[in-house]
Amino acid sequence: MSYEDIIYEEKDGAAWITINREDKYNAFRGVTVEELIEAFNIAAWNKNIGVIVLTGAGDKAFCTGGDQSAHDGQYDGRGTIGLPIEELQSLIRDVPKPVIARVQGFAIGGGNVLAAICDITIASENAQFGQVGPKVGSVDPGFGTAYLARVVGEKKAREMWYLCRRYSAVEAEKMGLANVVVPHDKLDAEVDKWCAEIMQKSPTALTIAKRSFNLDSENIRAISSMGMQALSLYYDTDESREGVKAFNEKRKPDFRKHMK
Repeated sequence: MSYEDIIYEEKDGAAWITINREDKYNAFRGVTVEELIEAFNIAAWNKNIGVIVLTGAGDKAFCTGGDQSAHDGQYDGRGTIGLPIEELQSLIRDVPKPVIARVQGFAIGGGNVLAAICDITIASENAQFGQVGPKVGSVDPGFGTAYLARVVGEKKAREMWYLCRRYSAVEAEKMGLANVVVPHDKLDAEVDKWCAEIMQKSPTALTIAKRSFNLDSENIRAISSMGMQALSLYYDTDESREGVKAFNEKRKPDFRKHMK
């Protein structure tokens, strides 16, 4: 399979899906999300695959969310906000096998959301986590907020969104955002170890377990759907555009001058 923005590989029963935009800190655009959706669907229904690993190319970033250079009001693809991101988020939850986030660097913004949604997160000691939306005129009004609160707790989730700080891998592990932190040069060995253990388990039992976990938070899918509709309207405001413009111009945004 040939892709423009991702790499898809299968080895020892694991499907590795890598966002291959290292020069963009593995930020995603419309094409990226479409290819991720296709790759997850391929891995989901391959009976030889027992676990899926999501990661980013290079050492700097797992994923840093939406590519601001492809964001002019709406993003450059299909979907409510020009990115079928809610479709990808739902798919990560819906695939009938565990998904591991291999986080080797920045998991910021939409990348932090993807890491949170994955069933398991294995982080390098070099990894950094955090939200950035309110700094650039954006937000993830669904899994990135409501589900994140279930993972790290209401107070910490609100802190992450309201202050947009960065958190070390050790801090992420303490708050429940990462399962384990390992030395950077041991990351792949640790991921392989977890994959091998999962491959020894009953696939049907794992699927039932995953579905059962998801049922408890399934209402968040509806929150996301409504939230993305609101986000689409927000993206068409001068206040939101100020965030994107300031980011691309490498200056501090002045959101309040655009408030109505």
